[in-house]
Amino acid sequence: MKTFVLDLDICNGCYCCQIACKDEHVGNDWMPYARPQPDTGQFWIRLNETTRGTVPKVRVTYFPQMCMHCEDAPCMKICAPGAIYRRPDGLVIVDPDKCTGCKLCPDSCPHEALFFNEGMNLAQKCTGCAHLLDDGWDVPRCVDACASGALHFGEEEAMKDLIAKAGEQPKGCKGRVIYINIPKTFVAGTLYDPIEKEVIIGATCTLTDRASRETHRVETDGFGDFWFEGLPEGRTFSLKFEKDGKSKIIDTIDAARDVNLGDIPMGMS
Repeated sequence: MKTFVLDLDICNGCYCCQIACKDEHVGNDWMPYARPQPDTGQFWIRLNETTRGTVPKVRVTYFPQMCMHCEDAPCMKICAPGAIYRRPDGLVIVDPDKCTGCKLCPDSCPHEALFFNEGMNLAQKCTGCAHLLDDGWDVPRCVDACASGALHFGEEEAMKDLIAKAGEQPKGCKGRVIYINIPKTFVAGTLYDPIEKEVIIGATCTLTDRASRETHRVETDGFGDFWFEGLPEGRTFSLKFEKDGKSKIIDTIDAARDVNLGDIPMGMS
């Protein structure tokens, strides 16, 4: 079965995938796979940008989003005329000839990946560039245009090593679009000496989960910064700093979301 794998650790937000999709589908009629995509109002693949944390401890993640080609697709269930079907390779297609324009399917999609073309009175979405695949292409245009190598496409079995890296997926139906390296919570800050008025380099930072007592350790870098990344969501931590006989403890850190602790003065224990 054909599968997309998107590596969020690699995606740099260049928008090449979105531009390539527009280039392939705007003004081009690929019947029986799809009618032309409108110039505006539809992005069959769109790039969502998420900023986490607060300045200066910030992480930006780019999240390409398209039709998930769900294995249990709500749009297929709600489509009375049977215009939405699944190909043998797993791609879900809207048949433009069978679509009656009832407008029920866009609201059924949990990923907001179905659009309605008022001018043509039909539903439209990503086709996985099925017309190109059937013409001998190995990958859709968005994958072919991905300069960073964040987008992958192929047989699920051939990409099993990549897929094995996937953790919990975005909420919704199980689909044939799989995300790896989805960002998790971080705790970060800067440690400094208030007397010397200098950052503290090489301090040991120990983050302890107050419920499980699991610990994480890092050292402050050349800028006095520390980052704990990949933390489980919704946990509460305590944090201890140690360097040259000096220490400091922060008893409670609520990491319901990403935390920037700011500039932290190191005092005597």
